[in-house]
Amino acid sequence: MGPLDGLRVIDLSPNRVGAQISQVFADFGADVIQVEPPGGCVIRQRAAYPFWSRGKRSIVLDVFHDGDRDVVAAMAERADILIETFQPGVLDGRGLGFEELSARNPRLIYTSVTGFGRQGPYADAPSYEGLVMAKLGLFHTFRRMTNQASPPFVTVPFASFAASQIAVHGIIAALLERERSGAGQRVETNLLQAFTSLDTWAWFEHFIQERWPDAFIRTNPYDERGIPASPLTFMLLVGLTRDGTWLQFSAVAPRLFAALMKALGLAWMFTDDEWKNLPTFGDDAERRLELWTRMLAATNDKLLAEWQAVFEEDPNVFAEQYRSGAAILDHPQLVHDQMVMDLEDAERGSVHQPGPIVKAGSSPAVIARSAPTLDQHREEILAELATAPARVAAAPPSTATTDLPLAGVTILEFATLFAAPHGTTMLTDLGARVIKVEPLEGDRIRTIIPFPESGGAKVMQGKESICLDLTTPEGQAVALDIAARVDVVIQGYRAGAMARIGLDYQPIKAVNPDVIYVNAPGYGVDGPYGNKPAYAPSIGAATGLPLTNVGSSVPERADLSMQEIQDGARRLSAAAALANAQADGFAALGVTTAILVGLLARSRGAGGQELFSSMLNTGAHAMSAQAVTYGGAPHEPAPDPEIRGLGALYRVYDASEGWVFLAAPSPSDWDRLVKGLAGYVDLAGDPRFADPAGRHSNSAALIEVLAAVFARTPAQTWEDELLSQGIGCVAVHTDSIETMLFDETFGRASGYVVDVVHPTFDSHPRLAPYLRFSRSRTQAMPGVLAGQHTDAILEALGRSPEEIADMRSRKVIG
Repeated sequence: MGPLDGLRVIDLSPNRVGAQISQVFADFGADVIQVEPPGGCVIRQRAAYPFWSRGKRSIVLDVFHDGDRDVVAAMAERADILIETFQPGVLDGRGLGFEELSARNPRLIYTSVTGFGRQGPYADAPSYEGLVMAKLGLFHTFRRMTNQASPPFVTVPFASFAASQIAVHGIIAALLERERSGAGQRVETNLLQAFTSLDTWAWFEHFIQERWPDAFIRTNPYDERGIPASPLTFMLLVGLTRDGTWLQFSAVAPRLFAALMKALGLAWMFTDDEWKNLPTFGDDAERRLELWTRMLAATNDKLLAEWQAVFEEDPNVFAEQYRSGAAILDHPQLVHDQMVMDLEDAERGSVHQPGPIVKAGSSPAVIARSAPTLDQHREEILAELATAPARVAAAPPSTATTDLPLAGVTILEFATLFAAPHGTTMLTDLGARVIKVEPLEGDRIRTIIPFPESGGAKVMQGKESICLDLTTPEGQAVALDIAARVDVVIQGYRAGAMARIGLDYQPIKAVNPDVIYVNAPGYGVDGPYGNKPAYAPSIGAATGLPLTNVGSSVPERADLSMQEIQDGARRLSAAAALANAQADGFAALGVTTAILVGLLARSRGAGGQELFSSMLNTGAHAMSAQAVTYGGAPHEPAPDPEIRGLGALYRVYDASEGWVFLAAPSPSDWDRLVKGLAGYVDLAGDPRFADPAGRHSNSAALIEVLAAVFARTPAQTWEDELLSQGIGCVAVHTDSIETMLFDETFGRASGYVVDVVHPTFDSHPRLAPYLRFSRSRTQAMPGVLAGQHTDAILEALGRSPEEIADMRSRKVIG
């Protein structure tokens, strides 16, 4: 039995989002019942289905049929959690909405995930990821990964995976709150807001430039000619080996860049007067182009095996191999961490798949059963309904509190930059107290952008900051004193770092046996990559983000010309390493999940324990659609060479002005599209498109027909006409994501934006909490300055003002 044994989850969702929410609970021992429509969930046709649905039970019920609806309602009476991903209001009119079911089971955690949320101008739009991302501006943001004029389609499921994990966070927070109040409640998130959780600092870059346009100049990675324009582009070099493997280097520190140049045979350039300022050359584009060409040529001089030998010899030189598909799960660190497994499936044989998203020391996941066959458990589920009584609430919702769901939880953070720190930031929105330990000069994310504090403002939201010199025994003693009083300790450093300063799990457990200690490194706490630097581009390359986005449009061969290598490098760097959406954002979600799984297990009797969540493993879960494999597995759809979409009915089309994105993949979507376009084209009368198989086999012809139709009219006109008929079609936003969110009629009207007061920026807008509860409240707090709470925290520990002043004079604190 797993730590969540005894919890029952009803999953009404037919899609990946719901499947990956309930998967976390199934992996840790909850009884998850997958309610499937007649014919089964559409995700049954995808290779990752046995991974997403492992350990669950299946029953076929039509929620739109009165008899089946009553069965679902009876199941909900006996459940702890219900998950649904329908458009707003769909279940309300069927007696399966929150109000109806919570009246029958007041302890029920009713979880809803929509596309745009339940308010705002797009609340009623279909909940397809492509539709949300096109309207928000993600396609435009990724424009550099294509050479076409049209905005590229983005294949990586940034919003879907983010929404699944944000929903998990909300459910667990509601379960923890239910232990105090005895009452359930509604938990809500949506694809759009969940996606914004991935943003590192693009929001604040935009805000700073809006308020203080002359504060600093934003430098794009490449200029209009496609030549590197930022020093960071050289430090994060993308190159091709002589035998045709793309590599992502990570050399952002001066010593690492010097080591890379030495490995490339270019160290002489540092002492050559002609190159003395490298890699910064201002407006000298020709010099930047020559340096880039030399670095790419030197990379191409070595075979992959020769580069791997360099990495072994010099720990300051490192590059990740670009992976895709099943190769993601072959990563040596994932194998070492035992985060990859083979599970026997009754229909598919052995399925190669990721392990649990969190490794828990004393209450591990129990993954013993693969996915169910369709309707496999009907008889036993119906028999249970006949004999098991409905749940009785411990306290009616009217007497329950509206407190923050994580009020009383205290977290101590030892981490830098974005991934692990933002994992705790998300919990401040839910009421957790987070104490961040920073070096005396502050976390370096604070100065990663030229305007002070803007780079780190998001990850500092809602926290308390104490600056300690952890290299000193006295600083370590203060940290240990804090650790003795908290619920959670999170550390995000490389292998061995915490042990060297006496703050790894065992010393903290000795003073705090009930502590939840979460290791959240890039790669691992040991193993072949444990000491490697982990940056978003390298983890993204390792987990398949760039190659999945570009599809076959970027070749990976040994015979590429320098021009082809430069084009591929430019496009790969744009395919996953953006401030708005990258591997760091995915990793932060996994960190939050790990913390909450630990807290929930402890509340159910597991006690304190050590847990593990890595950027690499979370990325593998995010990219599971491409990574899971077995004999005869279907191929996951990939973008076409123009990177416009995944077929005729999920695609970017040219309009007479701008572009539209069409999302009409289901038979019911097709019926609405046929009716909506009847005045322009007779799709119903064309035998080639009479059924799904015909539309698939004649996809090129259907693209041609639809392209001719959409080209007649401006994009916004198509959106106005078709969206009102329930057809998934929007005008593609062709400016930044931030311009869309800062638009009052969109961002504020939809509840995506709130205002806070920051010690540097004064009053400013920030992204709203990603979750909403029907009863519990959330909070939106501003960022804090480095060491802003040092004195207050030390005073609470019993240090006198004189002791604090002495410690500051000796630079133990800052």
